[in-house]
Amino acid sequence: MVKVLLYTESEKTIGKSGLGKAIQHQKKALEENHIEYTENPKEINSCDIVHINFFGPKSYFLAKKAKKLGKKVIYHAHSTKEDFKNSFLFSNQLAPLFKWWICKCYRLGDYIISPTPYSKKIQESYGLHPIEAISNGIDMKFFKKDKKQGEQFRKTYGYSKDDKVVIGIGLYLERKGILDFVELAKRMKDYQFIWFGYLNLNLVPRKIRRAVNTKLPNLTFAGYVEQEMIRSALSGGDIYFFPTLEETEGIPILEAFSTKIDTVIRDIPIFEWIKDKKEVYKGKTLEDFEYLIRGITNKELPSLVENAYLLAKQCEIKTVGKKMINVYYKVLEEDDFNDKKTTIITTKRKRVSEKRF
Repeated sequence: MVKVLLYTESEKTIGKSGLGKAIQHQKKALEENHIEYTENPKEINSCDIVHINFFGPKSYFLAKKAKKLGKKVIYHAHSTKEDFKNSFLFSNQLAPLFKWWICKCYRLGDYIISPTPYSKKIQESYGLHPIEAISNGIDMKFFKKDKKQGEQFRKTYGYSKDDKVVIGIGLYLERKGILDFVELAKRMKDYQFIWFGYLNLNLVPRKIRRAVNTKLPNLTFAGYVEQEMIRSALSGGDIYFFPTLEETEGIPILEAFSTKIDTVIRDIPIFEWIKDKKEVYKGKTLEDFEYLIRGITNKELPSLVENAYLLAKQCEIKTVGKKMINVYYKVLEEDDFNDKKTTIITTKRKRVSEKRF
């Protein structure tokens, strides 16, 4: 029997972010593959594997403790220096220090999991290894198009059935492309733009605060909403627009694919796994984005939602779970666990509050 500790530091704090979604997907992936798990760090002595999702000090010291106890550590590398830049106040100045710290954390892993081949390539350039690229996944049972919910979304935000609605999702960060989202709303006054997501504006540069406080009749910042509303928005909107400048994966794009809404994204390296004009439409400039959005909604460009849906299926949660379990196998086999049962059966415990280890 093998026991796995799935540990996430400060989960309540990061729960509204993409990282929070990724962690929820991990839990569901293990459950759908009939894998029980514990989140209680007090049970470390009875665990063979410690799977860590964050780079905070508690996570670091837990990984150090696990190594001293002879436990195997899986570090989930959700972050890079590149996606830390252009986020919070002083993030660009702090980026080199951030890189040093996350590398210090990730090197404690006997194996590292990274969300995409792109992020894996970046992390390998830091000298990190071995790394396996595994998607954060998508819950396709939840994110599926629902016409009634889409109609309710329009009613909730005061949109008519004839309004052309462009959806944006993300924290209030420059790298999420929020400045271009606002600028496009200024240019396309005959379209409705709505952005879901929130971040304390005291944490971001002045230009982001100004953008979020922009007053336009066709621009709405809806703030943080529950996943049910995101699903409704993707069901009722016309375009999902993702102008992000840097990601390690970008879970909302999988949500859009699964919900079958036409999608326009920025043409950047992270999205090399998505084919332009096959699953999405890619652009680089405001002119590109406007042309694509108008072309899709006016039916001058063909819908690509069915192809995108097939791509999302490759990242379905149960499939992702199997890949995670395969990494567990690799780690255990390296340490002469071949004589043990290879089926991972873990013990789930009621979560307790985080305490100092």
